Amino acid sequence: MLEIVLPEKSDAVIGFRADPELQARIEELAQKSTEGELTEDERGEYAGYVRANKFVAILKRQARQISRDR
Repeated sequence: MLEIVLPEKSDAVIGFRADPELQARIEELAQKSTEGELTEDERGEYAGYVRANKFVAILKRQARQISRDR
C-alpha cells in the first residue's frame, strides 16, 4: 500500500478537524442539497468539499493504521 501519511505526522492527521466556520458552511450546503436548493455554484463548491472529505477520510484511516502499527 502506498503511504501518503508520514508516520511522525499520523497523530496530527488523526486530530485534524475543519475550522468551525468551514464546518458551518459545509453543513449549510448539505442542508440546501438535501432540500434541492443548491445553486450551480454551490453544487460545485459542495462537490469539492465532499471530495476533500473523502480524501481526508483516507488519510485518517491510513494514519490510524500507522498509529496501531507503532
